[in-house]
Formats: sequence, C-alpha cells, structure tokens
Amino acid sequence: MYKHLYQRFLQAHPDSLHFACHSHHYWPDCTREAHLKYWDDSCKYVDDKWEYFFSGPVLETQQLIAAELNVDSAEQIVFAPNTHELVFRLLSSLDWGKSKVRILTTDSEFYSFDRQITRLEELPQFEIHKIPTLPFESFHERFESALNSGSWDMIFISHVFFNSGLVCDIHRLAAKASADIPFVIDGYHGFLALPTDLSTLQDRAFYLAGSYKYAQGGEGACFMYVPTGAVHRPFYTGWFAELAHLTTVNGEVGYPRNALQYAGSTMDFSGVYRLRSVLKLFQSEGLSTDKIHEFISSNQEHFLRELQKAENAVFNDRNLVTQENGSHGHFLTFILKDTEITKRTVKQLSSAGIKTDSRANRLRFGFGLYQDQQDIEKAVQIICNTVK
Repeated sequence: MYKHLYQRFLQAHPDSLHFACHSHHYWPDCTREAHLKYWDDSCKYVDDKWEYFFSGPVLETQQLIAAELNVDSAEQIVFAPNTHELVFRLLSSLDWGKSKVRILTTDSEFYSFDRQITRLEELPQFEIHKIPTLPFESFHERFESALNSGSWDMIFISHVFFNSGLVCDIHRLAAKASADIPFVIDGYHGFLALPTDLSTLQDRAFYLAGSYKYAQGGEGACFMYVPTGAVHRPFYTGWFAELAHLTTVNGEVGYPRNALQYAGSTMDFSGVYRLRSVLKLFQSEGLSTDKIHEFISSNQEHFLRELQKAENAVFNDRNLVTQENGSHGHFLTFILKDTEITKRTVKQLSSAGIKTDSRANRLRFGFGLYQDQQDIEKAVQIICNTVK
C-alpha cells in the first residue's frame, strides 16, 4: 500500500523482509533528494548558511514537530545529533553540588541513558532509583509510590519502552510528579508511531525523540521539546546558545529563555533536512500518525493471528510481552529462554531472510509502512519453517 514511497531501500534488499524497523528503519525515497538539497544549500550559502538554516529549514522542521506534538511554541524545540547529547545537557543543569542528586527512572531506559546514570551513580552525590517495568500490570502504581517516597531532582521515563514495546501512561505519571523538577519523557519509540498530544504537558515536561526510528529520516536529527518557562544553565553548553537573546547576571555566561538554552555546537543538519522531507511527505500523502498507527496495528494483529494458526512453539501468546489493553509500540516482543538462544534465533532468521533484533532474551519484530499482508504471511511461513 505504501511501498512506492520506499523503492530505493526495497530494491537494495530484494531478498530480505525487514522486521527491524524499530531499530534501523528504511528511509522513504524523498530523503535522498533532501540529503542532496542540504549539499546544494551548503554550496549556495557557504558563510551565511547558519543564518539560513536556523531561519529556514530548522524553523520549518520545528513547526512541523510542534504541530505533530500539539504544542504551541515551535521555538521550544532544539536539535542535536543524538539524544544522549541532550540528556547530558539536562543532567548538567542539575545542582551537582548537592549532597544528594536523586533521579527516578526505570530499568528499561535506552542504553546510553542507562550507562550514563550508572556511571554517575559511582559518584557519591548521585542516587539513582530504577523501577522495574515488569510485571507491567502494577508498574504505574509502583512508579507512583516511588514518586511519593521522597524528593527527586529528575524524573526520566519512556513513552514506549524500547525492550518491550509496552506503552507508559505519561500523562498519568506527570500529573503525580512535582511541577518543580524536570519530568523527562523519552519519546523515541513513540514519535510518529503513537499519536502523542503534549498540549496539557507543554508547560511541564521535556520530550526527547529523533528521526532514526519511526520518523524515518536516519541519524543526526534528534530533538528536545523544552517546557515553556524552563530556565536552566547547563554547564555542558555550546555556541548555538548565542543565537538568541541572552539573559546575564553579574557577568555570568548568559543563556536564552527558549529551547536554545540547551543548544550545542556545530552539527551536520542533513538529518534535519531528511526529517523535514519525511514530515512533509506524510502531510502530502495524508499519513497522520493516527492513520500510520492504525495501519501498523492491523499488520501486527494479522501477524499474531497467523502465528496462532501455525501454533509455533516459540512465537506464541505465552511468550509475547503484552498489556491488558493491547496497546503496543510498533514492535512486538517475545521472551525466549535465554540470551544465547535469542541471539542464535536472530541469526537463524537473518539467514532465512528475515531481519529482526533482540535485547537480552527479548526478540523484537518491528512493523513499518513498507510491509503488506503478503509480507506478513510470508514472514510467518519462514519463521515457522526456521524456528520450531
């Protein structure tokens, strides 16, 4: 139905069924022209390119993202090459001079963040609390209990957990958290996958995402929405922050009042060009996130029905990570016996022409717009012939 948008990637992999779209998504054809446009604009504007980028392509992309998230202020969106850079700016905004810097999060956050806070926990002033996401039936109650257990300096939580596809009720948890501390949402597995309305959180929550997953523009175009009214002075800072009116006190380094307070330094904006092209493509094709999610959910349901009919011993309802309301991100996760078996199964499927991936003993099947029901049925047939 939408394969015509992805001809270059599909033609480059004619013998492969790509079910790792949650990890390495195929790019629509429009991104190639966008990448070339970045080169042409760099050639055209040369020394004036930064002014052009920020007043043209960057501004337009901010506006497209703001519309997608239903927030009022596009200038509250800042870009960086990766979310880890933005996360560390957030962390560097906390008061490291305190006797204790307390961060509440989960055991299912993305690897860079988890590694970073685990490293910080080696310092005596950092105290990290990770709430297990499983069993998910009691997760929100357990997280709320932790929220009420004391004072925190940062809350960090995913909208869709990367190692399961389970969906967190970010609005519910944000309502329980103190408005005085940063409430940070990792939206990478939710942006352009699950309909996301931040209108009631735009004065309250930070939101991180990027184009490497479901926004389908590839690397180098991550962003953070900064809540209106947020005033911080991250000590990890860069010259892009000088591109706005600065507030200075007693000769200190000045910071802007909008999202540029979290800006870094010179970066390759080709990713922003590619992201912009995808967002505009989806607009022209009438592909709202609601419509995308409906299409993907339908394919996921078809996939599970076909597996159920096949009665596969490994990929079945018993091993599926799920939640009561059936809501998932755009990948389905199965828990296998152990990590080694999972890795071996990923390799077996790859050799048979199905690209998947895993996290520990969890094997993930991702779904994208470039798959149709014939692909689903072919994939299930291969799976059942390969894994028994």
